[in-house]
Amino acid sequence: MSTVLRNVRTTCEMIKIEHTLFALPFAFLGALLAAQGLPRLDQMGWITLAMVGARSAAMAFNRLVDEKYDAENPRTAQRALPAGLVSRRFVLGFTLLAAALFLLAAAMLNPLALWLSPVALGSVLLYSYTKRLTSFSHIVLGWCLAIAPAGAWVAVRGTLDGEAVLLALCVLLWTAGFDILYACQDYDFDRQHPELHSIPKWLGIARAMLVARGLHAAMFVALLVLVVVTGLGGLAYVGVLATGVLLVHQHRLVSPTDLSRLDAAFFTTNAFVSVILMLTLGADAAFLRR
Repeated sequence: MSTVLRNVRTTCEMIKIEHTLFALPFAFLGALLAAQGLPRLDQMGWITLAMVGARSAAMAFNRLVDEKYDAENPRTAQRALPAGLVSRRFVLGFTLLAAALFLLAAAMLNPLALWLSPVALGSVLLYSYTKRLTSFSHIVLGWCLAIAPAGAWVAVRGTLDGEAVLLALCVLLWTAGFDILYACQDYDFDRQHPELHSIPKWLGIARAMLVARGLHAAMFVALLVLVVVTGLGGLAYVGVLATGVLLVHQHRLVSPTDLSRLDAAFFTTNAFVSVILMLTLGADAAFLRR
């Protein structure tokens, strides 16, 4: 039993299961806005399984693709695969099982969700290669997380409407902004590898942080537009205001010369953003908007 628990713990660490807090609340928010109330319990269950499957497949595949760089980077050298805690065969098998779970969940939701599932799965898997191709891989990651609320909307309504696209845009801008901040810590490592690209490597850390601020400012504006378009009320505006405060706080935690508080800026703040928006906008949509 201890071996099983150790393997489970290692696998959860490998795929950073706690980061699900970034995307899953937005998926639930997409479902709540689409339902204009409470979605069916079975829909929420399959949406959750789809999210877990897609994200687990993406993270495990990323570990396979980046194994060489993870082993060379002091920040990531102790990850499960380069540290020898799991084998490539195990990680590949886990990736396939997670992808199968995602496709099954999509099939159980509705025909449009199933038809669009290869696009979603292909996006989250191919993202792992984009850092070798473009400095705008942060935008691609934003696209991958933006699939969560749009996919949940499709799962509930069976259609992809303008409000879903607007919510997805909010997630894209938010994700791209914080991923640029996160990439600042690999600035020196990326400069030593000409084949790797990022906004911080391209523009420098100071200018990259300005880009991140701009993306988060755009996300704040997009959130306000979303609240207006969907007809949400006071509680939703409170959530948007709280998100703005958190984003400002996130950027105040780091500077071009001090990245020591990056973990707090990245993990804690982002988890609060997604949960607060789900609770405020979601509750407004489910219980207050009539």
